[in-house]
Amino acid sequence: MKARSIKPAVYRGRYAAEMPEDFVVFLLGMRVNRPWMVHKWFPVFSAMPRMLRWLAQHPEAGLLKWHNAWIGGPAVVQYWRSFEQLERFARAAEQPHLPTWKWFNHAVRASGDVGIWHETYNVRAGEYECIYGNMPRFGLAAAGTHRPVGSIGQSAARRIGATEVDEPELIPYANP
Repeated sequence: MKARSIKPAVYRGRYAAEMPEDFVVFLLGMRVNRPWMVHKWFPVFSAMPRMLRWLAQHPEAGLLKWHNAWIGGPAVVQYWRSFEQLERFARAAEQPHLPTWKWFNHAVRASGDVGIWHETYNVRAGEYECIYGNMPRFGLAAAGTHRPVGSIGQSAARRIGATEVDEPELIPYANP
């Protein structure tokens, strides 16, 4: 039996993402301030996979895609359909975030042993730009539609709608 690769397919060439409607980018993470206080920071660290599993089982909640990152510590980049859906998930008693948030505020917040942070960006359709060269579907391209750059615009200024001119500074490599 031939082993299957778990590596995602790499799309050779230059690609961009297209989102037909407004969306939200939500960055969140944690920082371990006192590494020896494992009993304080590990529950914070382990809460995120539980929430992501729940969201994967409930696509109606509005999370489009997510990926792990390292932004001064463990972090997650999330793409949501709307701020309202993100807010509903954060505050709904029957969903996993609110009980975790309450636990954190009771057990960890005042200690300073672990820090948490988030940033929320409401993005209007057509007011963003991204490019992926020789990459698997990733980030916004995995959350939305993955298209060859030429179908959207060769230059960043064209893709974000800042200009009608579509002449990149450098000669781009072509899609195969």
